[in-house]
Amino acid sequence: MTIRMDRRTALGLGTVATAGAVFGTAMPAAADPTEQAGTGGGSGSDRQRLAARIAAAFERVSSRAGGNWQAYVSLASPDGPLVAVDESADLRIEAYSVNKIAVAVAVLDKVDRGLLTLDHQVEVTEAIVVTGGDGIFSLDGAYPSLVTVGHVLANLLTVSDDTAVRLCGLVCPAAEVNQILVAKGFPNTQVQPVANPNRFFLGTSTPRETHDLLRALVAGTLLSPASTDRVLRLLRSPVAFTDGVRREMSSAERARVATKAGWFVDARHEAGVIFDTAGAPLVTYALFADGQAGADDFGATHPAVQARARWGRRVMDLTAGFGGTGTTHREHTYRPSNGG
Repeated sequence: MTIRMDRRTALGLGTVATAGAVFGTAMPAAADPTEQAGTGGGSGSDRQRLAARIAAAFERVSSRAGGNWQAYVSLASPDGPLVAVDESADLRIEAYSVNKIAVAVAVLDKVDRGLLTLDHQVEVTEAIVVTGGDGIFSLDGAYPSLVTVGHVLANLLTVSDDTAVRLCGLVCPAAEVNQILVAKGFPNTQVQPVANPNRFFLGTSTPRETHDLLRALVAGTLLSPASTDRVLRLLRSPVAFTDGVRREMSSAERARVATKAGWFVDARHEAGVIFDTAGAPLVTYALFADGQAGADDFGATHPAVQARARWGRRVMDLTAGFGGTGTTHREHTYRPSNGG
C-alpha cells in the first residue's frame, strides 16, 4: 500500500468528489450564438456516469504511481461542469511551469489593453539566459539577439523555455503579473518576486484555481479572442508537451488537447483542456503530483508522467461521442513541411 493510500485511509477521506456535483456557476458563453457548440453524447445521467468513470481512471493510475496527488477535473455539461476529481484541490502549492500559462495571460492582458505589442522586441543577452534548463534560447550560443514578444510567448508555452520567463519579466514585472492575476480573480496563482523586479520564480497556485483559469480562458472571459486563440494554439501545437496526457494519442487527438506541464525536484504537474471533435471544451484538468519515485527522471518514464499518459488515453476513449459546451476553438491545420 502506498503512502498516499495510508494517508487517505487515516483521514477517512474519499478519493474524488461525488460525480455529478456541479462546480459553481458555468462560465458565460460567448455573445455570438454561432460560436456555440452542441452538447450531444448522452443525457445528464450519462454524463454523471462518465464523470464517475473519469474519476475511477484517475484513482487507478494515481494509486499505481503513488506519492501525493492534488487534482481537480471537471466534465462539461449543459447545466455547468460536473466535478469528476476533487483531490486536495484548494491546497496552495508550487505550480512550477504550469504557471507559465498565468504569466502568458498577464503579458497578453497588457497587449489587449494596448500597453504592449506582440512585435515589440526584447534583447536576449548572455546574462539573461538560463543555462542547463529547458527551452532553446540557451542553445543559441550567440548573444545578444533581438526577439519579439510573440516569439517569447511561443517558446514559453510550447518548449517551456526558462529564459522566456525572464524575457516576459522585461515587459511585465513580477508585481504587475501578480496584480493582473488578482484583478482577474486568481489570488493564489502568483509568481514569487525576487530582488530584481523584472525576475521571479514561477510561484504558486491551487488545482482548483488553475482549473478555473483554464475554464475562463476557453470561455473567452480572460483575454481578447485573438489572445485567447494565441494561447490555445500554442498549447495545442504539435511541439507542445507530449510526454503526459497527450502521449498515447494520434496527431489529430493531440490537436484536441491544450496542455502545459511543470516539473521541478520531485514534482510533476500538468493542466489543460480536452476539446470535443468540434472544438468545444469537454474536460478540464489540473493534475499536480509529487513524492513519487524517480525524482531525477524528467522523462516519460517517471511514474506520475506515465500515470497521466494512461489517464489521458482513457479519458479520450471514454469521452468519444460526447460533446462539449461553450465557445468552440477549432484546431489549426497541421501541415508537415520538407523545407524548400
